[in-house]
Amino acid sequence: MADNTIYLIGAGIEGQEGFSAKALEIIATAGLLIGRQRHLDRFPDVKGQKVVLPEPPELLELLKSTDQQAVVLASGDPNFFGVGRFLLRNLPKERLEIFANVTSMQYAFARIKEPWDDAIFLSVHGRGMGRAIDKIVAAEKACVLTDSINTPAAIARELIDRGAEGYEAWVCEELGLPGEKFTRTTVKGLLTLQHAELNLLILIRTWEPNLTQYPLIGIDDEEFASIKKLITRQEVRAVTLAKLQLQNDLVVWDIGAGSGSVSIEASNLVPNGKLFAIEKNPQCVAHLRDNLAKFCAHNVKLIEAEAPEGLEELPDPDRVFIGGAGGSLSEIVEQVDRRLKAGGLVVINAVTLDTLGRAVELLEYHGYQVEVVCVNVARTQPLTEYKLFEAHNPIYIISAAKPATA
Repeated sequence: MADNTIYLIGAGIEGQEGFSAKALEIIATAGLLIGRQRHLDRFPDVKGQKVVLPEPPELLELLKSTDQQAVVLASGDPNFFGVGRFLLRNLPKERLEIFANVTSMQYAFARIKEPWDDAIFLSVHGRGMGRAIDKIVAAEKACVLTDSINTPAAIARELIDRGAEGYEAWVCEELGLPGEKFTRTTVKGLLTLQHAELNLLILIRTWEPNLTQYPLIGIDDEEFASIKKLITRQEVRAVTLAKLQLQNDLVVWDIGAGSGSVSIEASNLVPNGKLFAIEKNPQCVAHLRDNLAKFCAHNVKLIEAEAPEGLEELPDPDRVFIGGAGGSLSEIVEQVDRRLKAGGLVVINAVTLDTLGRAVELLEYHGYQVEVVCVNVARTQPLTEYKLFEAHNPIYIISAAKPATA
């Protein structure tokens, strides 16, 4: 294997004037110059061998075998959604010398006169949109590298499906080329916008209906549309969420979601997570759908089905909350145990001693470490000139941890 230095040089938006003097000196003496055709065309006078950038495995073999001074030309900063990550992972770092340049994303923000230090940067180029959409809806500002399949219109459809339309959108086309163009529109406007295939999309949040007037946790029960007996009340909800030990990017199942109050507050605590609210009752489903829209819970997906059948197509969960089992607790726990990731948590809220006993029995049978907390809530109620406490039924919160290893 050759041990000579490999130079990884980022091409700027401009022509040769976008390179530093040192970078141009290295390119001029390259024995092997590798890059996309548009990059190679910038250097007609270089006498070394020129190779159009191959697929990563072929590129790696070429660089491992060559004894010539090799230069790989990349777009912008090679370490920013570029070939740098692949080469650093597969070659000794000592062999690589990297010259970063201005990225297309930096350039686009400069041209539309928008600060970019508070933005998130994503690529759906050959990657798919699943995780990217989750991150966009949690962000105030996002810049996305698109491709011919994951287009601005395709991204817009996903955002509209999530109810996340409150963005100013910029489609930035053919940056640095004669056809360079910047179009400002809305998320809905992206659906019909005609643009070049070579583009990136900038999304800047401009509004979010009703969201700012609600807390992340502790929303008043009256704010949720619900069948009054089928809502996890505020104080119980707070303890339930604490027992779930939520983290930022988890997959959460809410089985028997009712009004969706737990899912909605959980979504605020895991903005980059995926939450699934499973509910079979048509009246609850109608309330749940209204609540998801009202509280802009973009990362909660409503699953209108009866558990455990509705769980089959969902990704494996890190956390599961069971607020209602509809008489199928044994079957649901069986399915949850089969799918829950090692070290995951199950939290079950029980109203009756029968459900409490059965839930503990099932979870211990499957080898879970079980803890039960009884929450007794009494709220003040005004009666004439006095205030008295009115007690609610006690709720048993069952927390169970799946063993980290078999």
